Amino acid sequence: MSDDPTIGFLKADVARFCAGLDELAPAIRLRLLVQLRSALDEVTDAALDAGMVAAKAEGWGLRQIGGQVGLSHEKVRYRLAQRGGADEPAGGPA
Repeated sequence: MSDDPTIGFLKADVARFCAGLDELAPAIRLRLLVQLRSALDEVTDAALDAGMVAAKAEGWGLRQIGGQVGLSHEKVRYRLAQRGGADEPAGGPA
């Protein structure tokens, strides 16, 4: 997916964490995996939103941002509005 060595390092670290759960009881293992996914989603969603706000501030269009992050321009508009970073009405130009 990415040639960035930092991403590879993080992925390997998460894989080591997950491998360390193999010997745990299923209920504990599943609970920890759900907590891990939630924590990762929280951190990466916040960083993604901040990056989209920064791109918009630099003059990027919603479609351009969406193309970079794999979201529709309408989803980008929604997320920016949730962050307070949108200055266009829902029916405005993209």
